[in-house]
Amino acid sequence: MCGIVAYVGGQPAYPIVVKGLKRLEYRGYDSSGVALVDNGQLNIYKKKGKVTELENLMEGKDKSSTVGMGHTRWATHGEPNDRNAHPHPSNDHSIAIIHNGIIENYASIRQNLLGKGHQFVSDTDTEVLIHFIEEIRRETGQSLEASVRIALKEVVGAYAIVIMDQENPTQLIAARKGSPLVIGIGKDEFFFASDATPIVEYTKEVVYLDDYQVAVVSHGELTISDLDNLPAIPYIQTLELELEAIEKGGYDHFMLKEIFEQPRSIADSMRGRSNASEGTLQLGGLNHYMDKLAQAERIVIVACGTSWHAGLVAEYLFEELARINVEVEYASEFRYRNPVIGENDVVIAISQSGETADTLAAIEIAKQKGATIFGVCNVVGSSIARATHAGAYTHAGPEIGVASTKAFTAQVTVLTQIAIAVAKRKGVLQENIYRQLLIELETIPEKVQQLLENADKVKEIAFIFTYARNFIYLGRGLNFPVALEGALKLKEISYIHAEGYPAAEMKHGPIALIDEDMPVVFLATKDGSYDKIVSNIQEVKARKGRVIAIVTEGDELIPGMVDFVIEVPPVHEILVPLLSVIPLQLLSYYIAVMRGRNVDQPRNLAKSVTVE
Repeated sequence: MCGIVAYVGGQPAYPIVVKGLKRLEYRGYDSSGVALVDNGQLNIYKKKGKVTELENLMEGKDKSSTVGMGHTRWATHGEPNDRNAHPHPSNDHSIAIIHNGIIENYASIRQNLLGKGHQFVSDTDTEVLIHFIEEIRRETGQSLEASVRIALKEVVGAYAIVIMDQENPTQLIAARKGSPLVIGIGKDEFFFASDATPIVEYTKEVVYLDDYQVAVVSHGELTISDLDNLPAIPYIQTLELELEAIEKGGYDHFMLKEIFEQPRSIADSMRGRSNASEGTLQLGGLNHYMDKLAQAERIVIVACGTSWHAGLVAEYLFEELARINVEVEYASEFRYRNPVIGENDVVIAISQSGETADTLAAIEIAKQKGATIFGVCNVVGSSIARATHAGAYTHAGPEIGVASTKAFTAQVTVLTQIAIAVAKRKGVLQENIYRQLLIELETIPEKVQQLLENADKVKEIAFIFTYARNFIYLGRGLNFPVALEGALKLKEISYIHAEGYPAAEMKHGPIALIDEDMPVVFLATKDGSYDKIVSNIQEVKARKGRVIAIVTEGDELIPGMVDFVIEVPPVHEILVPLLSVIPLQLLSYYIAVMRGRNVDQPRNLAKSVTVE
C-alpha cells in the first residue's frame, strides 16, 4: 500500500527519494510528497496524483539537502488531495512524519490536542500522531527520540514511520509495528523504505525492523532499541534481489513480464527441493515439522485474495493426496471470529508479500490457541516469515504488478510439493503415483512456456470480448479455484464485472444471467468431472451463451460445441491449475490493455495490504 523512502548521508537526498518513490509505485497510491531540510528550514512539498506531478511541483526548488524523506499515500483517513498527502508537519513545523498504517485511537488524541491549541490542516491520523509527539516533547522536555517512544506506547494500531527534525538534519528516527520497514546500510549513508526495491540500487546490506523497535540514525551511526529503550543488535542481511528483476526488461508492463517469467519462477519454486530422477522431495524449512504436518488432525489455511485461491487449490491437494481435513479461511474473517483451533491443528498462512495485515493477525490468534503455524510467502525476512514456526519461500522473485500472476503459480507449486511430501510421510501415497507426480512437476515449466508461445491466440480472443461488461467463469474440482482466480484477474485490471462459480452451481442462480451477450469461460480439462462439465457447457449453449473453453490438447468433443477454444498440454489432474490459469491471466491482461487500463496499477488497489 503506502510507500516510504528516506535518506541521510552525503549525497543529495531528493533524487534518491523520488527514484525510490517510483520504485514503489506498484504498491498503489493516490498522492505523493517529500520533505527536505534546506539551510536549517524544513520544507514539505506534496501533490495529489502520480509522482510525476510531484516532480513538476519540484521544478526550480532547492534540492541540495542531504537528508530527505518521501511518501506515496493510499488513502485511508481523508480523501486523496494535496493536504492529506504525506509528509505531515507538527504544529510548530519543526518536525515531520511519513507513516504507513492506521492509528485507531487518533480521534481521542486529536480531541485532546485541539483543547491544547493544536490546529490541524488535514483529515489524517498521521498528522495527529506528529502533533502528539510534538506535544509530548513540549510538555516533558524530553528528546525527540524519547518523545517518539512515549507516543508510540500510547497509540493503538499499526505503523511504519520515519521522522525528520529540522534542528538535527543528520538524524532520522524510524519505528514499526505491523507494517514493514527496512533500513539499507551504505558507506556513511542510510536508506529507509517500505521494502527493498528502492534500496537495492545502492546497497545490498539491510536491516529489517521488528515490531516495537525504534531505529535512530544520527551523525552516521545506526542504533536500534525497543520502546523501553533497551538496545538491540542490528541483524544485517544481504539482499538477494537484483536490480534488473525490478525493471520491465523490454515488456510493455510488469504484469506481462511476470506472466512470461512463470516458467522460471515455477522452476525456482522447485529448485533444490524436488528431484524426480532420485525420487526425492525435501522442503528444508519444514524438515523438522513434517511429522507434525503428517499427524495433523486438521489443516486451516488463512489467506486473502489470490493467496486465498491458492489455498483453495491446496485444500483439494491435501485432502486428495494426504487425506487430511482442510479448511480455507479468509484471514479477514478468521481474525474476527472466535475460531475453534487446538494444539493438534496446523495453520498455513499464505501471502505474497508476507506483510498482509489480516493474515498476520490471524497468525497471532492461532498462535495464542496453541496451533503450529507454517508460512508460505515470497519475501525473505518478511513479517509472516518471522512470525511463523516454519515455512517455505516461493522464490518467485519480486512481483511488481498489483495483480498477482507468478505469485499464484509459485504458491500452488510450493503447496503441491508440501502436500505430496506429507502424503509420502503418512504412507498414504502409492510409490508409483508419488514418482509420477515428481516427474510431471518437473515438466510444468516447459508446458507453461508452450502456453506462452501461443499467447497471440489468446490475444485474438481478447479482442473479440473487449466490449463485454460481464463475465462468468466456471470450473469443477481443482479448476474451481482457477475459475475464481480468472474472474478476480479480469475484474482487478479491466474493471469488467466477473464472477467465478463451481460449474454445478450454475443452475442455482447464475444460469439466469446467460444470454447471447454473456461470455462464459469454462475450465474443461480432462479429469474425473469431464463428462459433467460437458453437460454444463451444453446448458449454456442452449441459452445462447458465448463460450470460451480451456481444454486439454487433443480434445475432440468440446471444440465442436463452443465458440472459442484454448488448449493446454496434458498433465496429471492434480497439476492442472498450474497450466489452466495461464490463459486466464493472458486473457485478462489483453482485454485490460485493449480497454486502455493501467494494468500494473489498477485503480483503488494496492500490492501489499498492510492495513485492515
